[in-house]
Amino acid sequence: MTTRSSLEHLNTCASEVFCAALADIWEHAPWVAHGVVGQRPFATVEALHTAMVGVVAGQDEPARVAFYAGHPELAGEDARQGTMTDASIAEQGTLSLARLDTHEAERWSALNRAYRTRFGFPFILCIRRHTRESALQAFEQRLEHDRATELTTTLGEIAAITRLRLDRLVSDVSHAASHGESVPS
Repeated sequence: MTTRSSLEHLNTCASEVFCAALADIWEHAPWVAHGVVGQRPFATVEALHTAMVGVVAGQDEPARVAFYAGHPELAGEDARQGTMTDASIAEQGTLSLARLDTHEAERWSALNRAYRTRFGFPFILCIRRHTRESALQAFEQRLEHDRATELTTTLGEIAAITRLRLDRLVSDVSHAASHGESVPS
């Protein structure tokens, strides 16, 4: 996600370019971008994002659970080893989750195990909206959810994560211009 694109470019480029540009928005799931490429043009970045969330939401439960399972655990082994996607490393890095002391790491590991045992996929949270303390509170609260609630909550968290990633990747020149914002050249 190093090259910033304009929405206009994404609306008019070749399908392969569109899909490649958006491949890193969704954790190991390039099929999401492939699912919306035929819906172009998008009027806004929000419309693009809504369409992509719709592709995920439209999957049956086993497919959504498999998609959720492709996400790294917060403060998990992948974080400590640095083997996550660049976006996940940056996001978890905002709370230094790869550098927890032994006691903190044990607490996160216990919560990760309990959550995965209960729901069958890792706990997913838009970590950029949290402190360590509030993330742990959310973790503990969500362990009390029933499966249906947690499936929905998880999709909402993924939507929040991907919206932030998309906003860093795609500029909506028409939106910025219509709201009196400076437009990058």
